[in-house]
Amino acid sequence: MRQKELRLALVCYGGVSLAVYMHGITKEVWHLARASRAFHHPDAPHLDGVAAVYRDFLQTIETAHGLRIRVLPDILTGASAGGINAVFLAQAIHAGHSLEPLTDLWLANADVSELTDPDAEPLWRFAKLWAQPIAEWFLSRPGNAVSATVSRETRAEVRAKVSRLVRGRWFSPPFSGARFSGMLSEALRKMAEDGDNIPLLPHGHPVDLMVTATDFRGHAETLRLHSPPQVEETEHRLPITFRRRVGDGAPLADPLELVFAARATASFPGAFPPLTLAEIDRLVDAEQRDWATRDTFLQRIMPAHFARGTLDEVALIDGAVLVGAPFGAALAALYGRPEQREVDRRFVYLDPRPEGTAPAPDPARRPREIGFFGAIFGSLSTIPREQPIRDDLERIAQQSRDATRLRRIVLELQGDIDRAVERLFGYTFLLSRPTPARLAGWRAKAQQAAAEQAGFAFGAYALTKFEGILDQLARITLKAAGQSLADPAPLAAAFRRELERRGCASLTAADGGASPEAIAFFRAHDTGFRIRRLQLLTRKLARDWELEPGIPEDALDRARERIYAILALYFDAEERALQCPRLAALAGDAIARPGAVLDILAAERLLPATDLRAEEMLIDAIEDMPKPLKRRMLLTYLGFPFYDVATLPLSRREGLDEFNPVKIDRISPDDALSIREGGTAATLRGTEFYNFGAFFSRDYRENDYMWGRLHGAERMLDLLASTVPGAVAPEALRAAKRAAFLAVLDEEEAAGRCQGGLIAQIREEVREKLG
Repeated sequence: MRQKELRLALVCYGGVSLAVYMHGITKEVWHLARASRAFHHPDAPHLDGVAAVYRDFLQTIETAHGLRIRVLPDILTGASAGGINAVFLAQAIHAGHSLEPLTDLWLANADVSELTDPDAEPLWRFAKLWAQPIAEWFLSRPGNAVSATVSRETRAEVRAKVSRLVRGRWFSPPFSGARFSGMLSEALRKMAEDGDNIPLLPHGHPVDLMVTATDFRGHAETLRLHSPPQVEETEHRLPITFRRRVGDGAPLADPLELVFAARATASFPGAFPPLTLAEIDRLVDAEQRDWATRDTFLQRIMPAHFARGTLDEVALIDGAVLVGAPFGAALAALYGRPEQREVDRRFVYLDPRPEGTAPAPDPARRPREIGFFGAIFGSLSTIPREQPIRDDLERIAQQSRDATRLRRIVLELQGDIDRAVERLFGYTFLLSRPTPARLAGWRAKAQQAAAEQAGFAFGAYALTKFEGILDQLARITLKAAGQSLADPAPLAAAFRRELERRGCASLTAADGGASPEAIAFFRAHDTGFRIRRLQLLTRKLARDWELEPGIPEDALDRARERIYAILALYFDAEERALQCPRLAALAGDAIARPGAVLDILAAERLLPATDLRAEEMLIDAIEDMPKPLKRRMLLTYLGFPFYDVATLPLSRREGLDEFNPVKIDRISPDDALSIREGGTAATLRGTEFYNFGAFFSRDYRENDYMWGRLHGAERMLDLLASTVPGAVAPEALRAAKRAAFLAVLDEEEAAGRCQGGLIAQIREEVREKLG
């Protein structure tokens, strides 16, 4: 059975009260991950409802197409309201917690009456008499926003809450940051109480979470120039990142750190006060918690403030002010992510309002003159949040083009390299049974031949590889020191000077190939070469790379599993180094003692010993293969130095990340039209009052949450179907969508969370449109 991993990198946009809609979508991502876990592990907890529909659809795909899919939402990024949802989903995936209690909290607590700061509440009806006429005019004038945009049954509720805001505290944020932090903490606690504590990803798989925040006062960052040599500028972007492998015995983060991240990213200017460290410290005291990792966390995410002793001065506001769609963080998270089988990588972004806030321009009407307040509000809030993501998508498209180009180059070189290997060893070498000693000898001979035949190009290759290894070693060291955000260039330069002192001033020998000192360095530290070689073997086992009908599918699957097991040895070597106490102790002073750090890295990773174990496993795998596949594997393994000399200077990749074409999918009301057409305007209510609408009415929140679940369910099934080569039968996809929609409605009706009229209306629409 062919196996494939559908890996999801979610990018969650901002949207203020549309966070409730996005919660509905992320809940379906969670249900799909639960269904995938149960599909691959029959002993997993029982499923019902929409999760059971997803599991059945996975079974339909396997039965009809011979493809077994595992869904892994492993990268979660977000800004503002989207950042909150990314935090909660990442915790649920990593720890096996439940999102069900979160729904009740969203519907109950995401209301102005719950969020408003007690000091901003008007004490009686006629408080702030001077503001009363403004409130009355705003709410009763002809064509006012409430009458024009709010349904009749909720107008009284919305008018009352808008009036309280208008008459409340002016020129200060109306919402309470402390209340918000407390709600976030309560949500995480209840999620943990209601979960099964079984992670939704395989053991050892990394989970990456990143949300954006804005450092209002900023912090100094160094820029290196020609003249003057360096200058300092003020940086306001503040990413808050977490990475943890599933099953390593540690949580994704201390819950207080997740509260800090969610509160910071959603600190909408003017609505919430900026987040300060004092607010979280007061929460710690109020809940009598022990934040043991406080200093470690703050040093990691705010190293400049930590070093200068200015943590108490930090004020963090909404992350979408500067980075509203953190695609870059999702791309960066591909580093260090092993492939266990064929991967279909998707970047999925959640955009609840793709058409923006302004109506489409009418060619027949002249645009109104931009007023004083309109210009300020647009430049500070609306424009930055709605700036198209073209630049981010172009970077992802370039990564995909690079991956496709690399594949074409490899396939173009294959014939010449196969012949070169056969000339080097003689055709009959393929009949010999490999042994560890024989395979090591063949490998060394092939590497020397590739270096000699590369001629002048070998020098460029060796330098590219050398610089890439130094950068990798610097990043590992900084990570061990808890300084993963620091610039690796100064430490890489210190390593270079140390290696030059040890004899690596020249990487090439006079007679061609690498110098003895360079060979010793590569043997001790070149993890990237080993991983790139094994990754090429896995790609040679994929049908979409090479078609060879004589090789059975089950043989390819067995071979892939064995190669991925070998790959894990080298990724484990990286982890061993990071867990080494001696490295952690030295890493903070690595620039002063680069030689000691290099020696520890070599001793902890033990790459030559790992090579021996890896080649023993490879020999066992090769002996189990049919002859055509054995030939392909040996020619690729021994020919890899020839491929690497030709491709590494072009790709500049070290092989420690996924390098597959990335596909981009969007989830928005405009993309899920099976039930109701019309997109955002026809389905969502939280778009009113500059996207604050759902904070004024529970009916609005219930509506948007319900449509979030329904749109999410439709797009989850679309994503699964698009992973299948060819296509899923339209009638099968249609039936699955109908079943999913009805399952969602039945779940919410049983839970009693949403108004019966809404559920009945949508159920009728489902039956009319889908039978």
